[in-house]
Formats: sequence, C-alpha cells, structure tokens
Amino acid sequence: MEWLQGLGLLGLFLGTFMAATMVPFNSTVLYIGILLTGVNPWIVFLVGTLGNWSGGLTTYGVGRLGKWEWIEKWFKVKPETLIEQKAKIDRWGSLLALVTWLPFVGDVFAIALGFYRVPFWKCSLYMFLGRGLRFLLWTLLFIKYGETVVNYFF
Repeated sequence: MEWLQGLGLLGLFLGTFMAATMVPFNSTVLYIGILLTGVNPWIVFLVGTLGNWSGGLTTYGVGRLGKWEWIEKWFKVKPETLIEQKAKIDRWGSLLALVTWLPFVGDVFAIALGFYRVPFWKCSLYMFLGRGLRFLLWTLLFIKYGETVVNYFF
C-alpha cells in the first residue's frame, strides 16, 4: 500500500479502483493516508470517488459479460438459485448500487446488477452516489477532527 501512497493522487485513483473490483484491498486506509499527506481534501474526495466508481462500473461490466450457462457450469449453481437471486435483484433493482461499496457483498451486488442487466445508467448514478457519500463522510470527519479521527478508527 505504501507504493500506492507514494504515487499520490494517481495511487489513490488506482487503489480505490482496485478496491472496487474483486481485488481484496482496503481503500479507506489508503484514502486516509492520502488525506494525512496534506493534499486538498476535496481533491482527494474527487479522485477517490472517481477511482472507486470506475472500479465499480468495471465490476458491473464483468457481470454484464456473464452467461447463465457459465455460472451453472463453472460455479455449480442450480438454475433455481439463479432464478431466486434474480427475484431479489428485480425487487431492489438499481438501488442496490448504492451499497456496492460495502466490503464483501458490494462486489457481488455489482456483478449481479450487471449479470441481470439492470439498467446501466441507473446503476451508474446510484453507484456514484453511494461511493461518493462514503468518501464524503470520511472527508468531512477528517476536515472536522483531523488526525483525531485517524487515531480513533485506526
């Protein structure tokens, strides 16, 4: 993670992008680390949000490329299970994109939204809002409390 932090805002973009894909990576630690370097917090917010959003859209795209036959064959998922999952996706639809930033389940939601062909523009908008609100919270906490918030959470 230090090498990403050493790249500054480019490292932040790459790190938040990777964290929004299936790569196991914690973007919050990197985000706070970049804030601690003294870069304008609003630029950090913008770069972090755009990187994470781009990664989330990539994960959505991977799901969009998937086929039922592949899931059944490679992951041994029964057709009934896929139909059951589709009912849940149909119920919540693009609103699930608001929480695609969550650890563990977020990537699954992003892939499922793509896989079940939930409209891209709605998913894109909600994904941007959800990821942006997450980083906005960290930014506002950092602006208000500075290193105190870092010491409390980390």
